Amino acid sequence: MKKPTVRSLSWSVIAISSILLAACSRPEAPAEPVRAVKVITVGATSLQAMREFSGEVKPRVESRLGFRVAGKVTRRQAEVGQRVRAGQLLAQLDPQDYRLAADAARAQVAAATTNRDLAAADLKRYRTLKEQNFISGAEVERRESALKAAQAQLEQAQAQLSSQGNQARYTDLLADVSGVVTAVEAEPGQVVAAGTPIVRIAQDGPRDVVFAVPEDKMALLQPGGLVQVKVWAGNATLPGRIREVAASADPVTRTYPVKVALEGATQPPLGATVSVMPQATGHAGQQVIKLPTSALRQEGQGTAVWVLDKSTMTVRSQRVQVATADGNEAVIASGLQPGMLVVSAGVHVLSPGQKVTIWQDKTAAVPPLASQPVAVPKTGVAQTANVPVTR
Repeated sequence: MKKPTVRSLSWSVIAISSILLAACSRPEAPAEPVRAVKVITVGATSLQAMREFSGEVKPRVESRLGFRVAGKVTRRQAEVGQRVRAGQLLAQLDPQDYRLAADAARAQVAAATTNRDLAAADLKRYRTLKEQNFISGAEVERRESALKAAQAQLEQAQAQLSSQGNQARYTDLLADVSGVVTAVEAEPGQVVAAGTPIVRIAQDGPRDVVFAVPEDKMALLQPGGLVQVKVWAGNATLPGRIREVAASADPVTRTYPVKVALEGATQPPLGATVSVMPQATGHAGQQVIKLPTSALRQEGQGTAVWVLDKSTMTVRSQRVQVATADGNEAVIASGLQPGMLVVSAGVHVLSPGQKVTIWQDKTAAVPPLASQPVAVPKTGVAQTANVPVTR
């Protein structure tokens, strides 16, 4: 058997090493694909949206009605949302004590009337005696004074009776205006003091829209300013004018309430939520640069977009500053110039310097179908079949 030489062994080792190196080497990375992107040309456009504030429809006059006397509530006829008329009974107190007081005043009137009649009879008798010179004039004057005092006591008793009668009538709480019950603040069995609110009524008539504005917008709003009110429920837009601007801020929200008087015959329901757009705070018509939100991406702590270099068909990152929103678009304050090409879709799959192509909508043409008659020999009736027309 022939032994392998040193030279043949060396060539074998080299061949094995080459095979191992070839097996362990990484395959070449595939070339990055050229992606198709949508682009838009940056240009100045007009703002469409106006600054909006959330508001609520409230009655211009809302009364808190309460009893004019104290007592225990025995009945409450009013319910929240109920429409009431002027003079309608809303609630009642226990009137027993006031009726007894009225009876006592009535008895005092009867006693005072008797004393007045007695004093009048005495004066008449003493005047007859004076005419016959049986008594002096001083006695007649004393009887006249007694009659006047009795008459005054009678008038006092009558006034007391009238007051007690009013107290008894005040145990019935009546609506003083027509409107809608918006709140009930007492229940039967509750003892209330005089003047305690029992029922709140929104008076029929004009309504206001109340909204709050921050301190930095207060100088722009003045009474008489025009506003647009949009009802959330029906998307109806109503004109209005600012009627009142609060002189002090709300202690909780630190905002300033503003009241708007609605114009027109159509009035939204009470409590409806609306959007208020004051013309004084809007910037409609101002020329700005706007981009769709799909073109924006987060880069570190800021916002950036992809700008297309048309000469090399590559993209580069460009930081921008967003000022505000206009509908579904972002208003760009700085970072872009008119005429730039900005990628508007697919921004999440791009990298700096990547080659791209501009996406174009290609609709495949579908060949039209024509109806041609096909003869059926058995029945002799021609049928139609759809076959493609070749050109």
